[in-house]
Amino acid sequence: MKGIMSSLSTPPRKRVGPTSWVRGGGLSNLIFLLPTLVVFGVFSWYPIGRAVVMSLQQTNLVTAAQWVGLDNFRHVLTDPLLLTALRNTGYFALLALIFGYPIPLVLAVLMSEVRRARGLYSALAYLPVVVPPVVAVLLWKFFYDASPTGVFNTVLGWFGIGPYPWLQNESTAMPSLVLEATWAAAGGTVIIYLAALTAIPPELYDAASVDGASIWKKVWHVTLPQLRGVLLLTLILQLIGTSQVFLEPYLFTGGGPSNSTMTILLLIYNYAFGQSLGGDFGAATALSVMLAVVLGVLSAGYFRLTRSWAAS
Repeated sequence: MKGIMSSLSTPPRKRVGPTSWVRGGGLSNLIFLLPTLVVFGVFSWYPIGRAVVMSLQQTNLVTAAQWVGLDNFRHVLTDPLLLTALRNTGYFALLALIFGYPIPLVLAVLMSEVRRARGLYSALAYLPVVVPPVVAVLLWKFFYDASPTGVFNTVLGWFGIGPYPWLQNESTAMPSLVLEATWAAAGGTVIIYLAALTAIPPELYDAASVDGASIWKKVWHVTLPQLRGVLLLTLILQLIGTSQVFLEPYLFTGGGPSNSTMTILLLIYNYAFGQSLGGDFGAATALSVMLAVVLGVLSAGYFRLTRSWAAS
């Protein structure tokens, strides 16, 4: 009875007609939003929809497309290289997480403690990001020269170590790629952490100093908790980025030796362009759609699981 009375006492929502919507600024808002919608539609939503359609077709973009349904997905799932690419991509992501994730945080904390020339150190840390990725890979490929006169082998030779076939050996090829990728991408994350560190109230560190906390305890009990949200965000961004690694294996090794650096995106590239003119774009887009779905589900689950932790 109370529910009925409350529903009766609640005034009905006023319907907004076209005239009221226009007078309220709805038309002007739509006009300002229209360019953004067009750009997203042409360069983002349309390619995504087109990729989904192509994943259900047998097409090489030369001859007429044929509708094959889920045959492209069956072909990709039965390809022996898919398991190899998944394993290599996971291995790359794991190494990048172990080495590439804590390094920017450590550098940011150290630079935040520097009193002089902090801007210079920040610029030096960000410098690898400014270098074009292809140039950086070619530079490191020169460093990884397997001959005794290679840059890295020369340095190791001073201590009686090496030489090592960095990119020609199955056990060292992937760690070599991770080392270059960490160097190239760490600078941007360092800047993000430095910006977040400046937002931490100095009173927290002063209180910790009064309690006799060491530098390590300050980092553990003050810095890391205050950076929790940023750390969670950079973690998922790194997982997504490393799951889509392509440039390093493509330019360094081409997926070798013996497919030890074959990744998912490199396999997609080989489906589409690794053959003669007119590759299997249906299989390439099918694997792309599956990768997008997996990353979308992973991201949604990650944010759902870490929502309460990031907010606390």
